[in-house]
Amino acid sequence: MTDTIKVIVAGPRGRMGSEALRMIEKEDNLELVACIDHKHDGKKLSELDGLPAFDVTIYADINTCFESVQADVLVDLTTPEVGYLHTKTALEYGIRPVVGTTGFTNEQLEELTDLAEEKGLGTVIAPNFAVGAVLMMQFAKMAAKYFPDVEIIEKHHDQKLDAPSGTAVKTAQLIQDVRESKKQGHPNEKETIQGARGADMDGMKIHSVRLPGLVAHQEVIFGSSGQNLTIKHDSFDRASFMSGVKLAVEQVMKLDLLVYGLENLLD
Repeated sequence: MTDTIKVIVAGPRGRMGSEALRMIEKEDNLELVACIDHKHDGKKLSELDGLPAFDVTIYADINTCFESVQADVLVDLTTPEVGYLHTKTALEYGIRPVVGTTGFTNEQLEELTDLAEEKGLGTVIAPNFAVGAVLMMQFAKMAAKYFPDVEIIEKHHDQKLDAPSGTAVKTAQLIQDVRESKKQGHPNEKETIQGARGADMDGMKIHSVRLPGLVAHQEVIFGSSGQNLTIKHDSFDRASFMSGVKLAVEQVMKLDLLVYGLENLLD
C-alpha cells in the first residue's frame, strides 16, 4: 500500500489553490494537513465558504505552520514574490516544494537549485501543470529544428501578474536549445507604437494577451517559405492542471534535487 503524502497548500482561496484542494479531497494517497493564507489565521478551512470542508488549520505565518504541522510536501500556488519565500522556507524546514507559481528570476532559481541540492530534497517548479501544455512545449522544440522563424502568442486571464507567462518563457528557452540566434522580420522594421512587435527573446517575438474569460492559452507559430505550422494548447478550466499537480506531488518524494518543468517528470 502506498504511504500517504502529507500536504500543505499555500494559496487555498485562489483559483488554482481551491482546485488543488478538490483534487486532494479525491485522492486516497494525499492528506491535507494545513493551509497557508495571509488571511483567516487560526481558522479551520471548513469555516470558509465555497471550499472543501477539511478540518485543518489555516496559518498566516509559514514558520508557525511548519513548526506546528508535520508535512511532506508544500504545494504553492501563490505569487512570484511569496512563492520564492515559501519555497526557500520549505526547503529549510525539510519539506519538499511543488510550485506552480511563475515569474521567478534566474538568480532565484539558481539559489533554490543550490539549496535543494544542499538539503537533498526534491523540488518541482513547473511553469505549467497541464500535461497538454507540456507536450505543446516539447512539440515546439521538435519543430524549431526545421522552422527557425517563430513567434509565441500567450493568452491568460486579466488577473495574471507576470507577462510573458512562465510557459511562454519556458517554450522560448526550449526552442533556444535547438535554434541559432536569429533576428526575425525586416532588418529596417520600425515600431510606430512601442511594443507592437512584442517582447524579444533571442530574436523570437513573444506576445501577451490579458482578458477576462481566458484561462491559459498558447500558440507557437512557425513560418517558412510557402507554409506555416501552428502548435496550440488551450486550458479552459483549472481542473486541467490537477493531474500534473498530483504527478508532481508523487514524484517529488522520489527526488533529491530541483526539477524545473513538468516535462522532466513524464516518461
